[in-house]
Amino acid sequence: MSIIIDRRLNGKNKSTVNRQRFLDRYRKHIKKAVSEAVNKRSITDVESGSEVTIPTKDLSEPHFSHGQGGRYKQVHPGNKEFVQGDRIKRPPGGGGRGSGSGKAGNSGDGMDEFTFQINHEEFLSHMFDDLELPNLVRKQLHEATEYETKNAGFTNEGSPDRLNIVRSLRSAHARRIALGGSSRKEIRALKKELREMEVGPDEIDQKRANELREEIKRLNGKLKKLPFIDDFDLKYNNRIRVPRPSNKAVMFCVMDVSGSMTQEIKDMAKRFFILLYLFLQRNYKQIEVVFIRHHTAAKEVDEDDFFYSRETGGTIVSSALEMSRDIINKRYSPSDWNIYIAQASDGDNWEGDSSVCSKILTESIMSKVQYFSYVEITDRAHQNLWREYESVAEQFPDHFAMQQIKTPEDIFPVFRRLFEKKETA
Repeated sequence: MSIIIDRRLNGKNKSTVNRQRFLDRYRKHIKKAVSEAVNKRSITDVESGSEVTIPTKDLSEPHFSHGQGGRYKQVHPGNKEFVQGDRIKRPPGGGGRGSGSGKAGNSGDGMDEFTFQINHEEFLSHMFDDLELPNLVRKQLHEATEYETKNAGFTNEGSPDRLNIVRSLRSAHARRIALGGSSRKEIRALKKELREMEVGPDEIDQKRANELREEIKRLNGKLKKLPFIDDFDLKYNNRIRVPRPSNKAVMFCVMDVSGSMTQEIKDMAKRFFILLYLFLQRNYKQIEVVFIRHHTAAKEVDEDDFFYSRETGGTIVSSALEMSRDIINKRYSPSDWNIYIAQASDGDNWEGDSSVCSKILTESIMSKVQYFSYVEITDRAHQNLWREYESVAEQFPDHFAMQQIKTPEDIFPVFRRLFEKKETA
């Protein structure tokens, strides 16, 4: 028996469709592997590909075949050890299928596995499957950058690829009818006169008959000279660009970097925001991200400083909310933008400041944003900021969400709960 292994490269993505079918079939296993990979990786390696392992039992497919039916006994030819009626003993320990580890063991149970690799794009696709920005709506046409092309009737000029054949032939037919109408009417009258002369009781006036035939011939020749189609007849589909409302969005990433935030808590906050940033960049084209770090004072920073700066200090959360409010008022009109805020903190705030945060949210921010998500990263009991935010969540149940992260394994599930797709009523 010969075994041929095809190691040629997949030219022109010929098996892309088959691979997509395979990925769709084992979506449950892939999503589980992606979730586990996100929780185990460092913040700098969260978007690379991954390996997915599928148990062999899940790869089996049902099949139909004809059974032999009835009861029968059989001894295969060439058997030198057993005769009909012998009972075959159970194999000793370790004689069954192994676990695939390559080492001897004292158990006969095992399960083969199938492992394959998913690339960067497939990893991100399954990571952010069924996620969306909540309450995203289309805004005004002002400064719209999105257009859609619509049919707007027909025009006499255009490119050949937009030629409407049916309309052009209909126009040509109408033109020929209009231009030849008088000639056809005259031909019918001449034929009628000629027919009456031929069937009449009187002798035919040959001179007049010949004149009628010549005139009919001349008029038919005139009709034949009419062009079948003319430049005037050509009709083109008229396509126009119509502006449509924009779904521009801005996300405010607000991170607490105060002294109460340990390095472990900061790493979990960074991993949460990296997931959020990747999700926004992959799923939305018209998206802007505003990065705000705060301790006792808030500061708008770029992406690099947000994730890697080591600045720290006390804790006054209201400074970040005030800066967010001011930036919204100055740069992001709610009539033009979908505004989102994601805040991560350990919940430990200066005692007198938490009520100020609640007031800023209810009076100045919540009426302008589509969604506010607060993540408290601590393995202790909820802190004073959480208790203040509970009253805000009660007032804005559809636009305010709160979740707690205790360990790195909670980051991805919490992220999915905050941004999972919700069915609209």
